[in-house]
Amino acid sequence: MTTTSYTAAPNANSRTGASVWTGRALSGLVVLFLLFDGAIKLVPLQVVIDTAVPLGWPADPALWRTLGLVLIASALLYAYPRTSILGAILITAYLGGAIATHVRIGSPPFSHTLFGVYLGIALWAGLWLRDPRVRALLPLAR
Repeated sequence: MTTTSYTAAPNANSRTGASVWTGRALSGLVVLFLLFDGAIKLVPLQVVIDTAVPLGWPADPALWRTLGLVLIASALLYAYPRTSILGAILITAYLGGAIATHVRIGSPPFSHTLFGVYLGIALWAGLWLRDPRVRALLPLAR
C-alpha cells in the first residue's frame, strides 16, 4: 500500500520570513480577540447579556458559557498549527451565526453586520500567510 505525502513544491508556495511573521502576527491578534470574547462569555459578564438580549438571544448564562467554551476551543485549535485549518473552519461558522443575527435584526452594515466578515478575512489571511498548505489549496495566482 502506497501513501502519498502532501508537500508543496518549495519554490511554488514558499514565502519570505516577513510574510510568515506577518501571518503569525495577524493570526495572533485574531486569537487574542477571540479568547477575550470567549472569556467574557464564559464568566458571563453582564455586558454580554445586556448586548445579547436586544439581538434576540436569551439571557441564560448557561448558553453564554457554552458559546464561550466553543469560541475558546475554536481559537485554540486555530492557534495550534496542526489543527489551524479545523479551527479556522469552526470560527468561520461561528462568525456566520453572528452575521446572520445582525442581518436578521437590521444592524448597521459596515460597523456591526460586516464585522464578522472583517474578522474572517483577517483569520484566513493570517492562516494563508503562515501555512503553505492553505496557500497550495487557495493560490492567489499561478
